[in-house]
Amino acid sequence: MNNSGMSGARPDGKVTMYRNGSVYSAADPFASAMVVDGGTVAWIGSEQAATSIADSSMEIIDLRGALLTPGFVDSHIHLTETGIAAAGLRLDVVRSAAGLLDAVAKAAGALDSGAPLLGHGWDESRWDVPGLPTAAELGRAAGGRKVYLSRVDVHSALVSDGLAASAGLSGKDGWDGTAYVLRDAHTAARRAARRLPEAIRRDYQEAALREAAANGYVALAEMAAPHICDADDLRSSVAWNGSGTALPEVLPYWGQLAGSEDEARAILDDLGVPVLGLAGDLNIDGSIGSRTAALREPYADSPDHRGNLYLSVDEAARHLAACSLLGLQAGFHVIGDAGLDAALEALDIAAAEVGEQRIRAGGHRFEHVELADASAIARLARHSVTVSAQPAFDAAWGGDGGMYEQRLGSRSKDMNPFASYYSAGVAVAFGSDSPVTPLRPWASVRACLEHSNPAERVSARAAFLGHTRAGWRASKQRNPLMGQLVPGAPASFAVWEVDELMVQVADSRVQSWSTDPRARTPLLPALDTGSDPVCLQTVREGRELFAAESLRA
Repeated sequence: MNNSGMSGARPDGKVTMYRNGSVYSAADPFASAMVVDGGTVAWIGSEQAATSIADSSMEIIDLRGALLTPGFVDSHIHLTETGIAAAGLRLDVVRSAAGLLDAVAKAAGALDSGAPLLGHGWDESRWDVPGLPTAAELGRAAGGRKVYLSRVDVHSALVSDGLAASAGLSGKDGWDGTAYVLRDAHTAARRAARRLPEAIRRDYQEAALREAAANGYVALAEMAAPHICDADDLRSSVAWNGSGTALPEVLPYWGQLAGSEDEARAILDDLGVPVLGLAGDLNIDGSIGSRTAALREPYADSPDHRGNLYLSVDEAARHLAACSLLGLQAGFHVIGDAGLDAALEALDIAAAEVGEQRIRAGGHRFEHVELADASAIARLARHSVTVSAQPAFDAAWGGDGGMYEQRLGSRSKDMNPFASYYSAGVAVAFGSDSPVTPLRPWASVRACLEHSNPAERVSARAAFLGHTRAGWRASKQRNPLMGQLVPGAPASFAVWEVDELMVQVADSRVQSWSTDPRARTPLLPALDTGSDPVCLQTVREGRELFAAESLRA
């Protein structure tokens, strides 16, 4: 399919009819047509009714059997890093240190003299030959250039000797003189490698936003934080919303710790741009892959390590209380079970200080939450915490022999408990954590259906809602119609070329009535065909963000 990329926005007030397809709408599960008037869904109905109301003033788009759905919301992304990863050296196919060094040498030869070499995606848990390269080897392979290669989880990296020197890594926590850096040393190395001119930063962000639009996303939750980027990076991200360029909406978060209500206000004032919360990647702990997620028991493949807690319970509690008093979302990056223990204890302390009602009204969110037992899940529900999770993590690293099992042994079976969250009434919103996993929303829906633990699988409908409507709710959007296609709702949607439509459930034992057309369940793409739906168009509030040439052919 030949994609034209971004096309111009339609003139304000133009009426467009989509017909001869399938519209995913709770208002009419059998709808085949939709009318958009300016930025609003004006009508949804049947093909016969569409024929009676169509007129020459409308643009008529023949869907030719395509599916029209609410647009996706990615509840956790890093815009600049997504753009850098796409433009830089991709290392996901590397299977040894020698292969990595060969890739570095080849890429360095194509760089301008003196430019740092940036790469992403290596994962030593999948390597055929164990062992990491040295900092000196990276420097030689790059011809003396500075090298920064982020691990797939972006919680550690490999750096050259030149970058280690310029970043001042000597004596920093997380650097032992080798190429491998984590914790404070990784933060310093990342900052040194990512000192970008504003124009280049904007180019990376725009590339990420266009990639998202081409995959059916209408909004992205940007999870900026001081250890990831500077405040200028966040300001650049927010500026896209008012730029006049037709791109997905950026939902901005800033993960900076506040010790009091006054301190939280000062942080917001210093930022100078509106944010939805002091939440997101405010790290309580790290990642499983880099062995920095805080665990109750040691790592199976590193018995001397239980990961790292980056915030104390008291610090986390003060942050939650301060944000709750301001009516502002707070939240943390938390992955390990010990990390979650700390976050939940902090919630209890904050609730005792400011009142449970304020905590629940805050709409706080925890990112990832990969290890949670029944007791922890019940406490999340009690405090009305939203879990922002990434189904593609399980697809990439779950299952027998996967990285999770390597790191955690039998504990890996209990990771990413999506069905348990839903059963307990925990609000769940899904995302990619791009560049950790790609901006491929249907692959994420499939990952929910095919969870490595059958007990934690959820239906395609539940997963789809977690990627659409739930994303808006997680960011406390006030319009209850966001993420739906019903008359009066914002016209934010995507059009998909699909092989087949059906109702897909996680449990093959489900009663047949629930998949019967008479149940009036809207249909979604069949995701067991070997190929994902292809995006033909993405529209946000009536503005076209992306269109394939074939849409209007």
